[in-house]
Amino acid sequence: MPERLGEMFMDLWTPLIILWITVLPHIYTAPKNQSYILQSGTSLELNEIIEEHRVLNRSKRGWVWNQMFVLEEFSGPEPILVGRLHTDLDPGSSKIKYILSGEGAGTIFVINDKTGDIHAMKRLDREEKAEYTLTAQAVDGDTNKPLEPPSEFIIKVQDINDNAPEFPNGPYHATVPEMSVVGTFVTKVTATDADDPVYGNSAKLVYSILEGQPYFSIEPHTAIIKTALSNMDREAREEYLVVIQAKDMGGHMGGLSGTTTVTVTLTDVNDNPPKFAMSQYQFTVAEDTALGGSIGKVKTNDRDIGDNAKSSFDVIDGDGMDMFEITTDSQTQDGIVRLRKPLDFESKKTYTLKVEAANVHIDPRFLSGVPFKDTATVKITVEDSDEPPIFSSPTYLLEVHENAAINAVIGQVTARDPDASSSPIRFSIDRHTDLERQFNINAEDGKITLATPLDRETNVWHNITIVATEIRNHSQISRVPVAIKVLDVNDNAPQFASEYEAFLCENGKPGQIIQTVSAIDNDDPKNGHYFFYSLLPEMANNPNFTIKNNEDNSLSILAKHSGFNRLKQEVYHLPIIISDSGNPPQSSTSTLTIRVCGCSNDGVVQSCNVEAFVLPIGLSMGALIAILACIILLLVIVVLFVTLRRHKNEPLIIKDDEDVRENIIRYDDEGGGEEDTEAFDIATLQNPDGINGFLPRKDIKPDLQFMPRQGHASGPNGVDVDEFINVRLHEADNDPTAPPYDSIQIYGYEGRGSMAGSLSSLESSTSDSDQNFDYLGEWGPRFKRLGELYSVGESDKET
Repeated sequence: MPERLGEMFMDLWTPLIILWITVLPHIYTAPKNQSYILQSGTSLELNEIIEEHRVLNRSKRGWVWNQMFVLEEFSGPEPILVGRLHTDLDPGSSKIKYILSGEGAGTIFVINDKTGDIHAMKRLDREEKAEYTLTAQAVDGDTNKPLEPPSEFIIKVQDINDNAPEFPNGPYHATVPEMSVVGTFVTKVTATDADDPVYGNSAKLVYSILEGQPYFSIEPHTAIIKTALSNMDREAREEYLVVIQAKDMGGHMGGLSGTTTVTVTLTDVNDNPPKFAMSQYQFTVAEDTALGGSIGKVKTNDRDIGDNAKSSFDVIDGDGMDMFEITTDSQTQDGIVRLRKPLDFESKKTYTLKVEAANVHIDPRFLSGVPFKDTATVKITVEDSDEPPIFSSPTYLLEVHENAAINAVIGQVTARDPDASSSPIRFSIDRHTDLERQFNINAEDGKITLATPLDRETNVWHNITIVATEIRNHSQISRVPVAIKVLDVNDNAPQFASEYEAFLCENGKPGQIIQTVSAIDNDDPKNGHYFFYSLLPEMANNPNFTIKNNEDNSLSILAKHSGFNRLKQEVYHLPIIISDSGNPPQSSTSTLTIRVCGCSNDGVVQSCNVEAFVLPIGLSMGALIAILACIILLLVIVVLFVTLRRHKNEPLIIKDDEDVRENIIRYDDEGGGEEDTEAFDIATLQNPDGINGFLPRKDIKPDLQFMPRQGHASGPNGVDVDEFINVRLHEADNDPTAPPYDSIQIYGYEGRGSMAGSLSSLESSTSDSDQNFDYLGEWGPRFKRLGELYSVGESDKET
């Protein structure tokens, strides 16, 4: 046994000793607080080391660089050694120079050009950049000639567990039906870790529940949350808060963790039946409540919500099942009791109903428990109310013959008061339905009588409305429609259906049908019309015509002989008696006019008057009418032409008796001042002290000449213009020769008798007399200033 242990010890330690001897020369002793870094340039695996020592003559690789490693987030007092570049051409002298280029060369990574040592100068973060690609080169220190070809290698940043797990989509919300079985899926959460997922356990996450037990559980690796407790009742608790933790390093000690919350809401299922709020309800209803009217509401309580709380109501028993119904209010989910049939307090005063409420949506899982319905009792008491009268029939149909006598009874309507007091009823006709007042009604017994004669041929139907009113309460009224049909009696005699006019050809044959006529009768017998035709007794042996009854209510008139001559007799009148089959029968005599006409050989009528014989041969009546029309048209054209020429030759000079100047209005004439006196004479106003004479107006020419109007004499010292105008207006108004308007248009009179005279200076330059304006000072300050201005002008003139 000891020998076996010794052999096992040698087998275990032999490769370790060989590894130590081989790798020892390549170990770099780092400064304090730094790890020992294996020079990556060697990149020798354990098998290669063992194989190299077995075959001592194998050559080493001198210039091959694969990759180097450096820990992220390393921070120390000195730069961290990443690795060393080395070439077999280096004899140990200082003639070889190492050069580093590529990503981060010179800033992040610095190389010692003598020894080839590469140091990281900054703290690195793998999550920002995981690797750097650089190029190593060895050159001669003196000549800078390459000793080795450029070699590209990678420096990888080794990950450390410096990032905690995070839930990017948290917090979460989830729902699960209440009363779910254990293991029902709720939701799934996901956490992320920024560390390297392929290196170590820094990104290996494990999930657990910190809060929310024992209701829920979570799969440690999939993060699926499930129910862990059965029969969770929403009505007891609706919402749960679950705290989930994600921990890296596989959940071991020293790992980092992150948390999130999941709010789980239980959704409702129909696991509760409806319950009436009361076991018995009491309602009262007036007996005059309208059909469909609401009587009361019954309420139910259901712990469920939404569609699971919806209930339907029904009347399942009671003595009022046919009188009442119950419906569901869509807003409140209450049951509404409604009236289906009219109530009668006198016949039944109370009703008892048994109503049921049941859920609309049933969950089969819970049918094995309590039934999802409930019942309650509803008692309804009918209250008495004053009801309107009730007619014995909802409508009445009466018939009356059109020859019925005035005040004859047509029919009767009856009504009663349904109340116990039984008030008397008064009947009346709604005159809006009987505007012609053809009917009357007895207010006490409701008998309808005829007020005016009827005529079936004018109106067959009469629709009236009868009103019944309680005498004790006039507000209680009822109405009923009454249709009255007027029955026919044979009171109209038959007559021709139209105004017939027959034509008889001169060359007609005996027995030829001249005309077929029919008759009409306004009456409407039950068995239809049947007419009898006959000639007057004194014309029964008419030598010219005879009649034939066609047995279809029509009559044919036939000629007895031929050889009629319109020169001898142009028109024949044939009276025909028409009788009906009524009781008593009615008859009338209609006369048929028969004209003798000239016809062609085939019997076509050509002319039916005597004048046709004196017309030129071959000239028809139509051609004659056309010729007359042309002559009339030609005469009209000639008259119009002559009238237009006479109108054109009239002179344009207006005669004295056609003076219309007063109607000519011109707007582009600026006027001729005081010389323009065509429409008025201003001399009177300018010289009111002149001769009081008659001045005829120029805009009219009076037919009669009257004596001149005598005006009022003016005073010597001035004229009152207002008085003068009023006098002239009065004279013009009373002058029969003047038109009914005044033509005074301009008032240019400034007045007379002014002590100042004219103030115009237009004549001052032509006057040789001296002017003194000192008197203007006495008229006031303004005129004084005006006098000074003229005085100054005179003084300047003298100088």
